[in-house]
Amino acid sequence: MEPTDRIIVALDFDNRRAADEVVDRLGEECRFYKVGLELLTAAGPGLIEDLVAKGKEVFLDLKLFEIPNSVAGAVRAAGALGVSMVTVHSMGGTGIMSAAVAAARDFPRLRVLALTVVTSMTSSDLADIGVTGSTSTSASTEEQVLRLARLAEGAGCHGVIASPQEAGALRGVLGSNALIVTPGVALPGGSAGEHARSDTPGAAVAAGASHVVVGRSVTRAADPVAAFRLVRADLEL
Repeated sequence: MEPTDRIIVALDFDNRRAADEVVDRLGEECRFYKVGLELLTAAGPGLIEDLVAKGKEVFLDLKLFEIPNSVAGAVRAAGALGVSMVTVHSMGGTGIMSAAVAAARDFPRLRVLALTVVTSMTSSDLADIGVTGSTSTSASTEEQVLRLARLAEGAGCHGVIASPQEAGALRGVLGSNALIVTPGVALPGGSAGEHARSDTPGAAVAAGASHVVVGRSVTRAADPVAAFRLVRADLEL
């Protein structure tokens, strides 16, 4: 996979105009964009249709966590929009993940990814919500990520969402074909923002990530093209 194909730029905006400006400025440099709940709610599905019409791939980050029938319906709607990836929440269990995978079969380009543990969470956060490890003590984030990744694999998901710090262990568990998409990347010296478990793009891919998600470091940069090229260069080291 070419370095450019591994980079997903997160359009984390609350309005379409700001998102369109970044897409226009990046032009042919960027091929893959993430659209989350904030922008989808603000701009509607027309934004996704327009990105697909421009030849862009779209990672629709819905983190679906609902009854299986509702999840399946949302996945079918995502597939009809032409997106390439959609997310379900692995903590919803095998039922919702299996329903998502079954719904995606009608759309050959659509991949279902299971969110494991969001990158802002730590082991203490898991303890707060009662997640325990194999010895009845609080689970480490890596232990919980791997537990949920195995569940996602069993449900037929095409891959997982996790932090760069778990990418190596996940690759060992899931094998060479699984998608491992890592938010929480930042260039050396850059801010990790709200991500508690971060690393550089190059380190994430070297460990086993198939894709990295970059946000403000590119979209809020004075020169988004130059910032995007820095991310690409880090993957080429």
